[in-house]
Parts: sequence; C-alpha cells; structure tokens
Amino acid sequence: MTMNIEEINRKLAHKLPHEIIKWALSIAQKPVLTTNFRPYEGAILYAVSKQKKDIPVVWCDTGYNTPNTYKHAEELTEKLQLNIKLYVPKQTVAHRNSVLGIPSIDDPKHKIFTEQVKLEPFKRAMAEHQPDVWFTNLRKGQTAFRNSIDVVSKGADGIIKVSPFYHYSDSDLDTYLTANNIPNEFKYFDPTKQLENRECGLHLK
Repeated sequence: MTMNIEEINRKLAHKLPHEIIKWALSIAQKPVLTTNFRPYEGAILYAVSKQKKDIPVVWCDTGYNTPNTYKHAEELTEKLQLNIKLYVPKQTVAHRNSVLGIPSIDDPKHKIFTEQVKLEPFKRAMAEHQPDVWFTNLRKGQTAFRNSIDVVSKGADGIIKVSPFYHYSDSDLDTYLTANNIPNEFKYFDPTKQLENRECGLHLK
C-alpha cells in the first residue's frame, strides 16, 4: 500500500473519529482492532465495531488483569457483540510466578517477562491475521513515543496504524462514552509498563 502519510494526516486533521474510521476501512483489506480493555478502550471498540461488526478484535491477555478488567471485558464484549480473538502467553501465570515473578523494570529479566506475556502473543496474533490496517486507541500525551506519531502512522512492518481518538483528552473521551452509553473501568494493571508513561513495546515498530 503506497500513500503519503503526512498528506493523509493533513486531510484527517479535523475529521471526527467515525470519519477517520470510515476512511481507514475504505482502504483496508484485512483490518484488525487491538484492545487490552484498559480505561477508555470502550471508545475505540464502540466506534470501530459500529462500522464493521465482524472486525477481529485482538486481545492479548497477559493473565495479570484485575478482576474489574475481566468483568469490564465481558461487559463490553456482550454489549458491543465484539468478535474477540483471544491470545494468551504460552506459559501459565503460576509457572512464571515460580520462575520470574514480575521483575522490576530495572531487572534484566523484565525483558524476558515482557516478551512472554505481551510481545510473543501479539506477534503470534499479527502473524495469524496479517492485517494491513490496525486500529488502536493510542493518544497524544500518553508517552513520548506516542507524542511523535499522529492519527495515521506506518510501521516498519508496513502496517498502517490508525488512532481515531489520537487528539482526544480524557475529558473528551468521558463525554464521548457518556453520550454513547459505553461503560468505562479504571482499575487496570499492566505488569509490563508499571509506570503509566512508559511505552509497552508493541508500538515501537
């Protein structure tokens, strides 16, 4: 797929999320939507599934989510009738806890931990689905890396990454979720990040 990303972002700069999604779906052959059911994920799940009901929704479950997150995932999946494609680590949490635990971000073993619980399942998911367009809920202000991209970006793997809510603040998303009667949940834990402004690794491609 050949396109001028800077030109596309200029054209989409003042478009609403549903307009961005409509554009992205028009160029996609094999789109996917990824989620981890963290806070505000309901926005992207609602917006994309409303336009393409059967889109594969890839969920790489680390196994360390809070009970609230699992309940939230069930609620959103049922409410939006999501086409969930679940990917989990090859090792059980019990096995990993006995060998690694959850290493601190300064521990060399943290790289192994991240590969096991997040990167390997994600790579497996992408290898199976072979998407050309990937919908995400990345937003400006979340991490230094995410501040450097835009609504549309292209990875080294050639996949077009689309973030329809890129310029939305938490307050904007609160309003959006309320207007569309979509639930939210804040009790979330990502064992690979530990710090809110730390990049998890999936998007550094």
